[in-house]
Amino acid sequence: MTTGDPAQIATHRALVVEDDEHIGYLLDFMLRRAGYDVLLAGNGRDAQSVIENVPPVDVILLDLMLPYVSGYQLIEEIREIHDWQHVPIVVLSAKVLEQDVVRALDLGATDYVTKPFRPQELLARLRRAVTDHEAFVGQHGQNRVAALR
Repeated sequence: MTTGDPAQIATHRALVVEDDEHIGYLLDFMLRRAGYDVLLAGNGRDAQSVIENVPPVDVILLDLMLPYVSGYQLIEEIREIHDWQHVPIVVLSAKVLEQDVVRALDLGATDYVTKPFRPQELLARLRRAVTDHEAFVGQHGQNRVAALR
């Protein structure tokens, strides 16, 4: 993965699900700058559409408080879709209560970051999630790689 020049070719794809337009724009900019190809969904329904119509991405960055379909529901749905079930989900939320963090992790989130967030820490957590996912895919052979892509 690349980590600097926005002119570099994207090496990983990320789905960002964020209803706050300003935060969505910031995340899109940060991730593109870090070498990601970014798909941006502004609400839970749009995220469902992406998941239904696009091949799996390398990582999902997911807000929990979304219009139409909550982030919690999306985690459950993603974990039930064969091609998407192992895609890492990093929650980015203003929900800071322990019960909210535990619920998201128990439903299948890979990691949890609270808002306001530190950009470099968030990027490091995304890199770790992608690296761990690639290692998982590598352990399960080429047939599994094809199924996950």
